[in-house]
Amino acid sequence: MTFDLTVIGSGPGGYVAAIRAAQLGLKTALIEKYDTLGGTCLNVGCIPSKALLDSSEHYHNAKDKFALHGIEVKGLKVDLPQMIKRKDEVVAQTTQGINFLMKKNKIEVFHGHGTIIEANKIKVAGKEEKIIETKKIIIATGSKPITPESFNYDKNRVITSTEALNLQEVPKSMVIVGGGVIGLELGSVYARLGTQVEVVEYLDTIIPGMDKDCSKELFRALKKQGLKFHLKHMVSSVKVNKKSVTVGVQKRDSEDTFSINADYCLVAIGRRPYTDNLGLENVGVAMDDKGRIEVNEHLETNVPGIFAIGDVIRGAMLAHKAEEEGTYVAEYISGQKPHINYNLIPGVVYTWPEVAGVGKTEAELKEAGVAYKSGKFPFKALGRARASTDVEGMVKILADKETDEVLGVHMVGARVADIIAEAVVAMEFRASAEDISRMSHAHPTFTEAVKEAALAATDNRPIHI
Repeated sequence: MTFDLTVIGSGPGGYVAAIRAAQLGLKTALIEKYDTLGGTCLNVGCIPSKALLDSSEHYHNAKDKFALHGIEVKGLKVDLPQMIKRKDEVVAQTTQGINFLMKKNKIEVFHGHGTIIEANKIKVAGKEEKIIETKKIIIATGSKPITPESFNYDKNRVITSTEALNLQEVPKSMVIVGGGVIGLELGSVYARLGTQVEVVEYLDTIIPGMDKDCSKELFRALKKQGLKFHLKHMVSSVKVNKKSVTVGVQKRDSEDTFSINADYCLVAIGRRPYTDNLGLENVGVAMDDKGRIEVNEHLETNVPGIFAIGDVIRGAMLAHKAEEEGTYVAEYISGQKPHINYNLIPGVVYTWPEVAGVGKTEAELKEAGVAYKSGKFPFKALGRARASTDVEGMVKILADKETDEVLGVHMVGARVADIIAEAVVAMEFRASAEDISRMSHAHPTFTEAVKEAALAATDNRPIHI
């Protein structure tokens, strides 16, 4: 059984790579360890978490906002098993869609654990053991949550995002270790449903990889929603009890300690590349000190013909970043000359309000010594935001002080996960702030905040503030 390309891992990076390769005429195989395709993103990540975020937002609105709109609701209650069931249905529909795409593109799928035994040979250990011969290999095996041994991760009371997506009753309390994207998204789900959520974060800010103004805006919004934060603190111990967990917390720069007792402890301190039993040592694939596979500018490892994409290599662990890399490799090995602009891969936090950013943050521009100007516009000054009561948030545009080219766009507010695409398009074509300010934006819309922020960055001349 010989293929032109074999992809190990069927997450967004892997299945997109397989599809693009098949489109380009390559005989392609896809190896997936689990029974369903789609990897972490479709099964226990992006898709199911967004389904629960939407469900919890509906409940939150019914409880806290419907009356304002003149809608009376009586007997309102949370049916978490039904929320989980709907989430599972969304996941099933999405993963079945991947099955359809594999058949449509004539990609042969093998279920089982793939291990590289030679540079062009892979063993698949499934219901039956198979040996696949292949000209090229793409490693797209993704990542797993980091769970330090001292945290006593038991999948019962000490959980990760995987288990948090399948709780059958709303907890009274939950401690979240880590103030990053995953912890805050799931924390906001349960906070909306009535859980007392406390977040322990080692740094002095939440969502540390994003622009500081976005962090501040989201921090204020989540505190109003009832989340409690312990910034500049670290977890010193985690003790599992029969029906609860006790988390020891210590202030970062002192000996002060205290304990939090909660129903669950959600560990969300990051993810590690998943390369377990992949056989990299059999062919001498080089790794860095963080367990990531080392690749060159064409995403090829030190072993010719073996490529790696997504969470197993350097860079942000984002599904859409992996997709771009999967497409890149498929096109590269087909003889094309593709390109990825990593600076223009947006980051999004799907809390409510949402957070999104692309390009350089203000801190990065300062550190690089780049002369820049900034324009901001608050959502509360938008007619559309007032009409929908989504007045939290802002749009911030950073532009080069001399050329006016847009260097970064950062936003917090309703639907900014979608609005950020406008900024990506503008920056892809190297637009200036003035270019954006002269574009007609429909009224009333949330996107008007982008135009106003561009006006503010151009000559400090926003119209509506």
